[in-house]
Amino acid sequence: MDIDPILLRAFVAVSETGGFTRAARRLNLTQPAVSHQIRRLEELLGRALIRRTTRRLTLTDDGEDLLLHAHGILAGLDALAQRFRPSPVSGVVRFGAPEAFMGERLPALLCQFSRAFPAVRLDVHVSTYLDLHTMIASEELDLAVVLSTAGREHGGIPLRRADFAWVAADNFLLSNGASLPLAFHPPNCINRLVGVAALEATSIDWHIAFTSPSEQGLRAAVRSGLAVAVLMRSDLGPDLRVLDGEYGLPALPSADFVLIRGRGTASPAACAFGKMLVAMESPAAPTETGI
Repeated sequence: MDIDPILLRAFVAVSETGGFTRAARRLNLTQPAVSHQIRRLEELLGRALIRRTTRRLTLTDDGEDLLLHAHGILAGLDALAQRFRPSPVSGVVRFGAPEAFMGERLPALLCQFSRAFPAVRLDVHVSTYLDLHTMIASEELDLAVVLSTAGREHGGIPLRRADFAWVAADNFLLSNGASLPLAFHPPNCINRLVGVAALEATSIDWHIAFTSPSEQGLRAAVRSGLAVAVLMRSDLGPDLRVLDGEYGLPALPSADFVLIRGRGTASPAACAFGKMLVAMESPAAPTETGI
C-alpha cells in the first residue's frame, strides 16, 4: 500500500481544524479539493475515517488510529527533508584553536557542522594562542579560540574557564637545593608566559629541561618524572598531580577560553559556526552571540 503524504496532510488538517473549509484555508486549497483527497484516502484504506454530520465532524476508530500514524509519518518526512535540504549557507570558514581546547567535543562539533552545512568548507588550524591572535589580526582566520588572562579581547565571547596549575607526575621528587626542571611549549605559548612570569617573582632556582610544541609530548615528559609543567586543572590525566604550594611554587592565574573573530563583518558561514560552537560550550547561553 503506497499512501501519498499529501492525503495524510489533508486528513491531519481536517482533524485538527474540525472541518473541510478550515482545512482548505490552511492548505491553500479549495474545499472540494480537500473533500476529494479524504475520499481517495478512505477508498485506498477501505475504511471510513470521518463521521460527517450537519453539526460537527468526528473521527471513526480507524480515523483515530490513522491520525496517530499520520503524525509520526509526517514528522519523519519533515525531519528527512530538513536533513537533506540544500543549505543556503556556503563558503569557507577558517577556524583556529589551540591543542588544549580540542578535547573530544570539538571534533564532534566539526562533523556536526559539516553535516548541517554541507556547502561550507571548514579550514581548521591547530596552533598556539599567540599564533592564533596573529592569524586573526592578519585576517588569515575568520574565528579562533584563544586564552585570555585578562578578558580584554575585543569582541571575544567567553566559552569556559581554564585554571592553570603546576603539574607533576605522582612519583616526582626534587632533591633539596636542586634546580626545578620545567617542561614548556616554545616561547610563544601562554602557558609558558604565565609560568615564567610567576617564577620570576620568586627566588626559586629553575631551568627548562624539556621543550615541545606538542601537548602530548609535554605530558609524556611530565609523566616520566622528568619535569614539572604548567597545565590546566581540567586536563589532568592519570599519574599526574597538582603541586599546590609545593617547592615554594607560586599560585597561577585563571584564564578564559574566548572566541574571537577577524575584523569586518563575519560571513553567514562563520556566524553559523560561531553560534554552534558557543551553543556547544554554553548550552544555556542566549543564541544571539554577537558573532
